[in-house]
Amino acid sequence: PPSRIDKESETEFAKITAALLKSKTGEFDLESVLYLKLRCLGIYDLGCIGECINLERLDLSGNYITSLKPLASLKLLIVLNLSANRITNFEPICLCDNLQSLNVAGNLISSFENLQCLQSLRKLESFRLKDISCNYTNPVCKNTSYRNIILEMFPNIKVLDGERLAGRGSDLYQLCRDIDDSLKAGIYKNGPLPEVLDCKPWVEEGYWDLKRSNNAIIEEAYKQFNDILHECRLLSNRAAHLISQTERALSINSQPKQYVL
Repeated sequence: PPSRIDKESETEFAKITAALLKSKTGEFDLESVLYLKLRCLGIYDLGCIGECINLERLDLSGNYITSLKPLASLKLLIVLNLSANRITNFEPICLCDNLQSLNVAGNLISSFENLQCLQSLRKLESFRLKDISCNYTNPVCKNTSYRNIILEMFPNIKVLDGERLAGRGSDLYQLCRDIDDSLKAGIYKNGPLPEVLDCKPWVEEGYWDLKRSNNAIIEEAYKQFNDILHECRLLSNRAAHLISQTERALSINSQPKQYVL
């Protein structure tokens, strides 16, 4: 949850009201709202959000939400971001049959039983319980078998915690994982390799920069894309470091042995 929230704003937005929704969306009729972003507003109570029955994309991240009961009426919801809240019970959103993407990283999910009700979401393709870019996680993620159990519970998901499991790119992810595991095994067995600091970047400076826009929907897309790019930067730096270590190790091993007579 957000570490600092203005006290006046926290009081004003503790509960979602029709006035708040209209001020944020510019829509007089709540049934006309298709996209809604209520991030980091100190919200405790979802109030009348269930009246936005045609809502397709909803961002409630960074609040103090514990109950999701008002979301049960959002049958058309496709994307739901509940990261950085205080949620343990997800039963109300089991009725959101069209949900395809669900982010619950940074909540209080302590057991897999808390997630069993979500197995009824047949269209769910992207599921996030932890987010390394924001340092969000859940207690359940500490389980050493966490990944395998989640995949058994949700065999149809294509993306878990931002990693593509099926479809385009999944083979590359698996290859990188295998290489990473092999390199780690070699490092632990033979001791740390000398660090090489002169590795050149894979892309030119400024390649990752994004232009800004005043459109709220485009801004949200930029934000999500930026999060992905941040993960790519971390993976790129990590790959460059491991490659340089491997090249150094191979160079050392290929040098002819010298004998003193």
